[in-house]
Amino acid sequence: MVIDILRALFGGGTNVVRETAEVFRVNAEAADQRSTETQRAALEQMAGEFKIQDRGGFDRFIDGLNRIPRPAMALGTLGLFVAAMVDPLWFGERMTGLSLVPEPLWWLLGAIVSFYFGARYQTKGQEFQSSIATTIARAPQVAETITALRQLRADSPGMAETRPDAPLSLAALAPADNPALEDWRRRRA
Repeated sequence: MVIDILRALFGGGTNVVRETAEVFRVNAEAADQRSTETQRAALEQMAGEFKIQDRGGFDRFIDGLNRIPRPAMALGTLGLFVAAMVDPLWFGERMTGLSLVPEPLWWLLGAIVSFYFGARYQTKGQEFQSSIATTIARAPQVAETITALRQLRADSPGMAETRPDAPLSLAALAPADNPALEDWRRRRA
């Protein structure tokens, strides 16, 4: 009887327990196989798109030009962050100049960028221009903060600790009685 039950569960070329479990849980091996096949198909499609065809120099030149804007914009944006930290006044002057650009020109630039990248940049144009104006308005405050920070350098006069716990910190750093050290000094002498 036990053999008949085991044969019913596992025999006959099918596995009733496995098939029942797969109703509730995905077969990991089969899922991995499907994932591998999907990835292989995607890679073959991508390889087909980038096959070297018999194209002329002009086509290769245009393909090269098409690859420039994204890295140029990304590196340019990072360059602006660096410029803002290195020379805030220079950066502020340039951003003030950008605030003088007429709004239709911003919309045209937004349309070009959104067409190239496929984004909805036009709806964000107004917010972008507003944020630039807000940032420029904060430039004097930033300049004052930088001046105040430069006065806080360690080599600036008057920068000693003045909080009430300063004497306690100094007392903790002052040499105190050390019996072991005194004993060692006596032995050496």
